[in-house]
Amino acid sequence: MIQKETRLEVADNSGAKVAMVIGVLGASTASGRFTRLSMGVGDRVVCTVKKALPHADIKAGDKVQAVIVRTKYPTRRDDGSYVRFDSNACVLVDKEGNPKGTRIFGAVARELRERNYMKIVSLATEVV
Repeated sequence: MIQKETRLEVADNSGAKVAMVIGVLGASTASGRFTRLSMGVGDRVVCTVKKALPHADIKAGDKVQAVIVRTKYPTRRDDGSYVRFDSNACVLVDKEGNPKGTRIFGAVARELRERNYMKIVSLATEVV
């Protein structure tokens, strides 16, 4: 479950290392009594870059769009199983949803295939 001001590890080679969520594009309300917007795997968010590599195209302070690919909070699947990861991570994308980087590090969730992020799924080293 990702909320505003959550820091995400950037799982691609676009030059950014850490991004913070500042907005939501297509999120659902949190379950239970909370009314904050919460995001899960496959949701598109607006982020600001907090840490970046020197001499990269993306600088610290840039506003970017990203897709969440891993969450610590368990994601329930239709068969009743749950999947969770060790870190919260995202992949930076452009307006059309194509990744800005050419490589994706670490595993990504299978739910990205259902959300039509096929380019991210094909670049990932492992799909869980």
